[in-house]
Amino acid sequence: MSQTSTTAPRGLDPGRPRSDGSGEVDGAPEAGSRTRRALGWLGRHRVIAALMVMACALAPWEASLASALLGAGGASLSARAAEWARDHGGASAINWIENVWYSHHAPPKGGRPPIGAIPRAATPPVTAPPTAAPAHLPAPPPIVPLASAPLPGEGTWRPAGRWVGGVPAVYEAYLRPDRVHTSLVSGVAWMDTRLLRAELYSGSYVPGSGPWSVTAPVGPSEATGLVAAFNSGFRLKDAQGGYYAEGRLAAPLRAGAASFVIYRDGSATVADWGRDATMGPGVVAVRQNLRLLVDGGAPVPGLGDNRTWGATVRSLVYVWRSGLGVTSDGALVYAAGPGLDVPSLASLLARAGAVRAMELDINYDWVNFAAYMPAYPSGPANAANGSTLLAGMHGGPGRYFVPWWDRDFVAMFSTAATTPGPPHGRGR
Repeated sequence: MSQTSTTAPRGLDPGRPRSDGSGEVDGAPEAGSRTRRALGWLGRHRVIAALMVMACALAPWEASLASALLGAGGASLSARAAEWARDHGGASAINWIENVWYSHHAPPKGGRPPIGAIPRAATPPVTAPPTAAPAHLPAPPPIVPLASAPLPGEGTWRPAGRWVGGVPAVYEAYLRPDRVHTSLVSGVAWMDTRLLRAELYSGSYVPGSGPWSVTAPVGPSEATGLVAAFNSGFRLKDAQGGYYAEGRLAAPLRAGAASFVIYRDGSATVADWGRDATMGPGVVAVRQNLRLLVDGGAPVPGLGDNRTWGATVRSLVYVWRSGLGVTSDGALVYAAGPGLDVPSLASLLARAGAVRAMELDINYDWVNFAAYMPAYPSGPANAANGSTLLAGMHGGPGRYFVPWWDRDFVAMFSTAATTPGPPHGRGR
């Protein structure tokens, strides 16, 4: 029985590459040659190698990531991926990436808005005769534009959405957000809380803790009374506050937090929790988000403090933002637009008459306000007869009528008996 020789065959030099171009090393074991070939391939394809390493690292969570990216939902893939990463330990990295991105993609300075961004035809406020009209608030006064040399129609209110009892329940106005970024246009919506009642729709992801009775989509019977709807606030883990609906807490309410409060009669306000509003039998929903932007009719001090306004996008970074305020006579005021920092959002809300106001959600995927004008007074609202406050708002006016919406939002319903919304207290 012969033994295997450990001496290299004649004519081969161990440790030197063969002359046949194979890349193998003379005298090296076969496993070693495969390893060297693999390393050479990875060196030539660094991007693919990096993706392979990432895939291996994410393997324990691949099912969760796939569900987040491919499951039902209206957000973009990038927004879904970012939220998944934040939920799985990547919040710091995602926050840094977003802040760097927005800091290097600031809105342009100067210039003029695109033609039609501010409607020129200003419709004067219209009300029904006092003897026929339901109780309602007086139409809002024009907003004094911030930019010099106001454009035609800038800051002028015009009715939007279905009227209630012959009276406009929603007005919209458009103006540039500051004196520097004069090519941008922000939108402001004013809502009459005597003609409208609010309802908080809870989402499967925000706040979670379901199932909820009042959740997306807005159903066919509720749609006959829907006048407007708009986005809510941050994810609860970022909101620095709590959430109460349907008689239970999804997260504890925090004293001093900016709070959107809905009462059993459908009226609503924006409050400093514990000072302007407290829990009682008349409260049916509370949605908290950070602290007040506007208090006493003016922007609060410290709006440039990043620690107060969250790390996701710093307070002085220009991005899509939205906010909600309440006026001295109880109307709700919603403001939103691209290229807003926190001080400019607060200024918009204060100039629109808000005595108290809070920031709602930010970033393009989440900011949305829609009003609905069916062909007849009690007709159902839907995507076809709705319009967003600003063109291009993500999800359009149809986002509230599909069951995939996993975030909470606010719907405003007519108080007229012929146009019902979901009954307050349902499931509570």
